[in-house]
Amino acid sequence: MSAAKDRVRLPGVTRRRAATRGPAAASVPAPLVATPKLRHDCPWPIVLGIDPGTRVVGYGAIVAAPRGPRLFAAGALRADPKSSVPARLGWIRTEIDRLLEQIRPTVVVVEQAFAARNVQSALRIGEGRGVVLACGAAFGAEIVQFAPAVAKKALIGNGAADKSQVAKMVAHLLGLAVAPEPLDATDALALALAQVQRRRIVPVSARLARPS
Repeated sequence: MSAAKDRVRLPGVTRRRAATRGPAAASVPAPLVATPKLRHDCPWPIVLGIDPGTRVVGYGAIVAAPRGPRLFAAGALRADPKSSVPARLGWIRTEIDRLLEQIRPTVVVVEQAFAARNVQSALRIGEGRGVVLACGAAFGAEIVQFAPAVAKKALIGNGAADKSQVAKMVAHLLGLAVAPEPLDATDALALALAQVQRRRIVPVSARLARPS
């Protein structure tokens, strides 16, 4: 089952492929997203998680429904790797702005900066984070930042869990037969789920294991 088929169907929601723009978007597949026609079509808050970068940006949106979180949209934005860093950042800004207009989240959760062994990689991630934070703030959403380990701890109980473990837990919590792809998307969904659960001390996985 594809990730697109697993997305929640909401009243008045249609799906379409977002068109790409500019030279940096040439030959880059556009992400498939759920697109609300009007904000009031969804009666519950939408939380958008974003895993930033300058080549690949993972995103995952969930609906904080009364009976539990539901998948709204997930995927990855892929900039042309042959483009310069400024060109990629410009393309990412355009695509993030479009994604925000399509999903219209109440909260945007961005992966927080963390120590990296490769200084150059850390700088690139920081540049990507800056673009995402600026877009989210300009859109008017509440901005929340989590370190990757914080999200993993909230969902699994282990801040050092690997990406495959995160993907499996995300699929389980959202009631999906198969986790959305790529892993950048499930990392982003983990951020969104952690935001929904942030005021609860016991990890989600531990609560699920408790007898009723």
